[in-house]
Amino acid sequence: MRRGKKIQTKQAFAVVVDGETEYWYLQMLIHNEPNIPSNIKPQVPKKNIDQQYKLVTELSEEEYDKVFWIVDLDVLLKEEREKKSNPSSLQKFLVYYKRLSKNQKVVVIVNNPCLEYWFLLHFRKTTKIFTACADAEREVSQYLKGYKKTEKFFKKSNNDIYKQLKPHLETAISHATTLGSFSTQEYKRAMCEMPLLLELVYVDNK
Repeated sequence: MRRGKKIQTKQAFAVVVDGETEYWYLQMLIHNEPNIPSNIKPQVPKKNIDQQYKLVTELSEEEYDKVFWIVDLDVLLKEEREKKSNPSSLQKFLVYYKRLSKNQKVVVIVNNPCLEYWFLLHFRKTTKIFTACADAEREVSQYLKGYKKTEKFFKKSNNDIYKQLKPHLETAISHATTLGSFSTQEYKRAMCEMPLLLELVYVDNK
């Protein structure tokens, strides 16, 4: 009796993001990596921290293998400094982070200040703390000519954001990993946990 060939199924990952730049970046990742061992489904950006948390918890109850939540701290820290609300979005996030740490299906990815810090780490190792994402953007523009936070730039034909960064991806993963993991006690330090997602792209895909 002949044995049937074992069928390898892709894992399904949902990714909740808090901004359009993350959404466009993930779209280009999927476009450029058709053979990745996972089906990645980026979710439409939700600006409100409570809405994001609600969506993450709902998705974790669906048939996804993992649910990733990418959070940029720049806006949360700015709001905290300005004391715009009580409790602040940052305070809420820290509570949500602790709750989700008990959910084995959820992976929270924290960037401080923002996704541009991840881009910068493709080109150089740094522990510099940026108080605003705009400062990180200016440094990124030194390496990515004409960098703009626009869909047109991110999805540029034949030279999209992922394609420009991919040659330096392993360097970025190394640089980001040395920054360590997010801590609710030291949330102001420079942080980039994108390798928690990006390393999955290169499983059996190098």
